[in-house]
Amino acid sequence: MKRALVSVSDKTNLVEFVSGLTQLGYEIISTGGTKKALETAGISTISISEITHFPEIMDGRVKTLHPNVHGALLCVRDNESHVKQLKEHEIDYIDLVCVNLYPFKETVQKPGVTHEEVIENIDIGGPSMLRSASKNYRYIPVICDPQDYDAVLSELRENQETSPATREYLAAKVFRHTARYDAMIAEYLTARANVKFPESFTVTYDKVQDLRYGENPHQAAAFYQNMNPQYSLANAKQLHGKELSYNNIQDGNAAIEILKDLQGDCAVVGLKHMNPCGVGIGKTMEEAWDKAYEADPVSIFGGIVAMNGEVNESVAEKLSKIFLEIIIAPSFSDAALEILTKKKNIRLMVLDTNLEPSSKQKITYVNDGLLVQDIDDKKITAADLTCVTKRQPTEAELEQLLLAWKVVKHVKSNAIVLVKDNMTVGVGAGQMNRVGAAKIAIEQAADKASGSVMGSDAFFPMSDTVEAAAAAGVTAIIQPGGSIKDQLSVDECDRHGIAMVYTGVRHFKH
Repeated sequence: MKRALVSVSDKTNLVEFVSGLTQLGYEIISTGGTKKALETAGISTISISEITHFPEIMDGRVKTLHPNVHGALLCVRDNESHVKQLKEHEIDYIDLVCVNLYPFKETVQKPGVTHEEVIENIDIGGPSMLRSASKNYRYIPVICDPQDYDAVLSELRENQETSPATREYLAAKVFRHTARYDAMIAEYLTARANVKFPESFTVTYDKVQDLRYGENPHQAAAFYQNMNPQYSLANAKQLHGKELSYNNIQDGNAAIEILKDLQGDCAVVGLKHMNPCGVGIGKTMEEAWDKAYEADPVSIFGGIVAMNGEVNESVAEKLSKIFLEIIIAPSFSDAALEILTKKKNIRLMVLDTNLEPSSKQKITYVNDGLLVQDIDDKKITAADLTCVTKRQPTEAELEQLLLAWKVVKHVKSNAIVLVKDNMTVGVGAGQMNRVGAAKIAIEQAADKASGSVMGSDAFFPMSDTVEAAAAAGVTAIIQPGGSIKDQLSVDECDRHGIAMVYTGVRHFKH
């Protein structure tokens, strides 16, 4: 009689699977809660203690860590010496293993969970059995995912055994499963130990979905999320529209990152190709949308919109009049949904904008390596600014300068942003020189450049950007400062009566 070792925390479809095994003549070895669940369902099992001839001890911490278990799992069955030793020690084969692990992730996420509870949910015996059996997958199918139950049963019913290809597939999944589990534990303990950049960097993500393609149709892609997504696109719920694409996810993420810096106001972000094309602040969501749209009504076509307040009927009417890829908001009124869901392809996403961001580090992949850095969450207030020109900015200019600073942080370097009346009026992104970015922003702003303020992600090593700003009618500039030629720009500002403030912080975005 063949024997199956079954010990699972996730009992989804367990009874149906094990019933199938017993119908195929398998004897079931089980432990603890799994044994109880199976016997409650009328399935006869053998206790693990009957195999080990040793009781479960230390509140179940030690029950499967025994040669009678691991010898049965690791025996190479066409190795005469292994088989001989198994017989000498009166160990019987185990022919199938079905194990999944203590719910570590779910435990960590429980409100008010204690460290002691988290530690108790670090599984030891489960990973050991999975690894032993998977190392020996030539002979033993190992199932750690309930989604594989039907396929395994189907093969067993048809062929009395699983194929080598199936066993290899299952073993690979097991090692991903245990690697993910160990990575979550390592991440938890590393954070507790306050180790920012450990000697080895291991992260784990769970697949959300396969994507139709990547940046271009010839590139395959998938979307994964980390262990505890919060204020991020990975935690958004889609209400309507076709599946997100690779570029949708990139753009949606970028829009949300800008929105995070605009908390406390009614704010709308319009975004295209990873750069903001319009940002508006208003007393109402409708006013904020009007400003974001007016900022660049051309570029917003086919773009992403993210807002930090409910989409109501009046806002929805305006949104519905142009083609948008995604709208992200904390909620949609029933009337708004009725209007927007008439558009077949638009994606409507709900995201709680009051959540705290969970990510503290940013990972950037390069060929054969990755870069890890702190998230750029540096914030400044008016008190952090240093005025370096003869003219001080007015209170109204200060408010606009701070908005420009919040936005320029999210624009690809070299970056220049013009702001006026609580909205962006010009955005120059991704240029090889700063004056080029300024010229793009000024050209986009056109007449609105007059009376606007300018934000720059980095210092001005020459006076040429100030010259362009002065010619366009810019009245105040915010920039990091720190060039050895800072005085050239200060003098140019003084010649034109422009106020300039330094932040002492820069926001390069490569």
